[in-house]
Amino acid sequence: MNPILNKIGGVFIPVSSIEKARVWYCDILGLPTEGEIYFGHIFVIPMEGPDLVLDSQIYSPDKVYKVPAFQLRTADIHQAYEFMHAKNVELVTGIENGHWFNFKDPDGNLLMVCK
Repeated sequence: MNPILNKIGGVFIPVSSIEKARVWYCDILGLPTEGEIYFGHIFVIPMEGPDLVLDSQIYSPDKVYKVPAFQLRTADIHQAYEFMHAKNVELVTGIENGHWFNFKDPDGNLLMVCK
């Protein structure tokens, strides 16, 4: 039996300030900001699927995502785009092919929303 499971537990995101990142990510995901910051630099956001692991210890400007490492899902791509626009999120693309758009978090990590 293989001891490595065919399952992703979490996706690490390098962030410059764990406190600011926790507030920003929880806000756009509609989640409460309660929860422990582990070891002074890690905050885990429970998701449906792999968790998001915000980590300020691994951050440096050259380590931010230049391409999306994952996609956040939406049932309505147009509503999601307008929601992010209203929150003054840096939108990098428009809605492409009617299915996805890219945006940046406050640290410059490139992320994606996909229908």
